[in-house]
Amino acid sequence: MKNEAQDVLDSIRRLVQEMRWADRKAESTLGLSGAQLFVMKRLGEKPAISVNELAERTCTHQSSVSVVVRRLEEKGLVKRRKSRSDRRRAELSLTRQGQKLLTRSIKSPQDRIIESINSMPVGDRKQLAMRLAEVLEAMGLLGALGIMQLS
Repeated sequence: MKNEAQDVLDSIRRLVQEMRWADRKAESTLGLSGAQLFVMKRLGEKPAISVNELAERTCTHQSSVSVVVRRLEEKGLVKRRKSRSDRRRAELSLTRQGQKLLTRSIKSPQDRIIESINSMPVGDRKQLAMRLAEVLEAMGLLGALGIMQLS
């Protein structure tokens, strides 16, 4: 007889499986990791944004997004330039090569997860976030969220 813990683990396994499949697909068809593709998609939606804004749009820590952006810059898919309105601010945008590559991409699991969660009633989203945080805290992982890498 299945119990709730098994149901939760099965759901988590399915999410992980989908993210791994999408990562392999992005790597084989585009030469990018799933995380790189996710960041590029968000950057393609609104170019000329800062790393902090991009981190917010990807629901990711700023340091993780910085690592991904640096790798995308090295591949010639993202460019960084000084803002015209505030010279202290660096703005990110896709290169032509990056824009062209995005036209061949699939919808990322991260996008689908975010859309699914955002379609829930607010109370359900809050409950889900709270319960997942409780599981992470019980596992001693809650503090580790800020240092997870997207590579």
